[in-house]
Amino acid sequence: MHSPPKPASHRLRRGRVSEPGRIYLVTTVTEARRPLFADLCAARTAINALARQRQVSTLAFVLMPDHLHWLFELGQEPLGITLARFKSMSARALRSRTWQPGYHDRALRREEDLKAVARYVIANPLRAGLANEIGEYPHWDAVWL
Repeated sequence: MHSPPKPASHRLRRGRVSEPGRIYLVTTVTEARRPLFADLCAARTAINALARQRQVSTLAFVLMPDHLHWLFELGQEPLGITLARFKSMSARALRSRTWQPGYHDRALRREEDLKAVARYVIANPLRAGLANEIGEYPHWDAVWL
């Protein structure tokens, strides 16, 4: 008898390494890709939860209607715990099931052009047609701007 296939989130974790001091670009999506953050109040609540993450140094983020792109330097806490804490805090504050399980992460090298990565992250609303210029979109920030 064959065992049931493992969920896709298990395959995403294969080979994942969590290194303190490493810079990560993480993407996580809302449950069923609901555009929860099209609502200004919900978006600001999630951003406030992001700002309370003291275990990381946020470099840039953009909160899209149905997902988050977050560029940060990881502190001493493992990556999975950091993401679980943010998701839990924001879901509790929103009083809803907010996030799908799992996330996509990319570890960056320090020699990569982090400003270029941040520009790519915050330009997501432009590519999605949500704004004509980044100043029109309210749910982003970057330490360089």
